[in-house]
Amino acid sequence: MSRENRGLGKGLSAVLGESAPAVDQLRKPVGYLNKEIVGTRPRQDSSDIFRIPMEMIEANPFQPRMSFDQESLDELAASIRSLGLIQPITVRKISNAKYQIISGERRFKACRMAGMAMIPAYVRDTNDQGMLEMAIVENVQRENLDPIETAVSYRRLIEECNLTQDQMADRLGKKRATVANMLRLLKLPVKVQHDLKVGELSVGHAKVILGVDDSTVQEQLCDLVLAEGLNVRQLEAVVRKIQLGHKLTGGRKRKEAAPLPDSYGRLAGCMGKFFAKDISVRRSSTGKGTLTINFSSDGEIDRFLEALENVQA
Repeated sequence: MSRENRGLGKGLSAVLGESAPAVDQLRKPVGYLNKEIVGTRPRQDSSDIFRIPMEMIEANPFQPRMSFDQESLDELAASIRSLGLIQPITVRKISNAKYQIISGERRFKACRMAGMAMIPAYVRDTNDQGMLEMAIVENVQRENLDPIETAVSYRRLIEECNLTQDQMADRLGKKRATVANMLRLLKLPVKVQHDLKVGELSVGHAKVILGVDDSTVQEQLCDLVLAEGLNVRQLEAVVRKIQLGHKLTGGRKRKEAAPLPDSYGRLAGCMGKFFAKDISVRRSSTGKGTLTINFSSDGEIDRFLEALENVQA
């Protein structure tokens, strides 16, 4: 008896029939249906997921992350509009009508951008110290913190949660030497920490610079890396010479930034018509850079957006 060829190699329509819906139509947003938070509730199991009104949730005052990438937030909000929130946030109850985020502030911000009225959440019982520890550990393990944010988070675990380096390393699942090396970054001069934070200096460079005790020489070494593009091995060679008694010649300065083309000044002038605060433009010699707009109200954004839409029309 012959079997009808079902055409499994011809795609989804061959399996489900010509009337099969598109994949996007099959992919429904995730939903959490078990409970909603309204007023006082008896204690529930920690595995329960509740749907909590957004207005009943406040931000985490212990949030280690100092900034959130707007483009990344926009992408997450778009995903949530389409698929729902895949991973619930975690909160603690601080009153009958108020909850505080333990972890998931980025997800919370994206849900608010997506226009959600309710957000799925785990509710944990914890005090301030327990909350701080959970928030820091969760962020260090899961979020893309820069090296200085990570080091500050480690220091907070030690100072505010009364942990030793060994205890902290155990909670983070890291070696004690790794923890100690990250904490040492906070001993660097402010200028060097800044360059490390914004990505102009690598952690490898910073560890080599820490091999010199003099803070002035540390700053000069940082400037030398930026001015001449030294890699870590080249920097190690310079530090070895210093340790053998050689002086860093002349304390070289960073290359002066190339003058910006006139078009950049015109752009800043146009933007300044809509925004009262400073607008900064930073450009590398390759033409790559950043444009930073500081605004003081939603009205400035609305006026700027209206002008853009009128141009496009």
